[in-house]
Amino acid sequence: MGFKGLATLAVALLATAQAFGAVPAKTNNSSGAIRQTQSHSTSEVPTNATSTAAGQQSAASPSQGVGSEGGATDYQPQHITIANPPPVVMPWTMHERILWGADLVLVILGYAGIMMCVSLLKKIDRQTAYAETAADAAAASAQAALLYAQAVVHSERPWILITVEPSRSVENSFTVMATNRGRTPARIIATEERTKIAIDEKHLPPTPDYRSEKASAPLVPIILLPGEFTAIKPFSRDDVKGLCDSEERYKRIETWDEKVFLYGRITYEDLISPPDSQVHETNWCCWYIHGRQNSGLVMAGPVEYNSHS
Repeated sequence: MGFKGLATLAVALLATAQAFGAVPAKTNNSSGAIRQTQSHSTSEVPTNATSTAAGQQSAASPSQGVGSEGGATDYQPQHITIANPPPVVMPWTMHERILWGADLVLVILGYAGIMMCVSLLKKIDRQTAYAETAADAAAASAQAALLYAQAVVHSERPWILITVEPSRSVENSFTVMATNRGRTPARIIATEERTKIAIDEKHLPPTPDYRSEKASAPLVPIILLPGEFTAIKPFSRDDVKGLCDSEERYKRIETWDEKVFLYGRITYEDLISPPDSQVHETNWCCWYIHGRQNSGLVMAGPVEYNSHS
């Protein structure tokens, strides 16, 4: 046997081994053909190696053949698909059914509770808005009532006003009078008066100055009923000379180059108002007009000198 015959026999045996390893189960005819080929390959004398190898190759695999040049083609193994078994559905037990029903009931009750809470919160919000509106309205009503009460108190409180009255017994003599023009009694607790010589009203201090003279309280507290009056300060022609420090200044007053101003303040209590608003003040100012024969005393001065509180 030549070298080519040995090669062909080796290829045939290799293909037979691959066929047995890849396809374990074949038909009876294929198995018989393979066994017959194996027995022939072992018992017969290899007188014709080329024909025997070709017969064994054709019996071993019908899908494997010899090429045009005598070589064997590649063996194509069969495609095997493994199918998974269908899933097994376990039946529900009574315990699992009861548990599922209980969970469903809890979910429904929870949803209903959440909706009730949302509705309750909306109602609380509306009630809060109504309460705030009512509180604002009540506050506005209380403020209006307070303003009305204050207006009533102010209309009923005492008002002390200052007037000047000429003396009936002494010529060129005047008296500063305080009169209660309100509707309730007033009690005078302090009075302050000052005199000042100035060119005119513009040369007076911007605000009344009472620092040089202390407030004098009346010996007996004066209570003025509505419509009653009392004397505050008398002033006459003879008092002018006491104010002048020289004859030259007295002549300047006679020629009206300088003027004499009298101003003061009255502090009194309101007997019907609350304690924190009982004390009131009345500021007053007068100008003494000095003439050659006759004199006069009239209300004058800036607004700051004639104020009421």
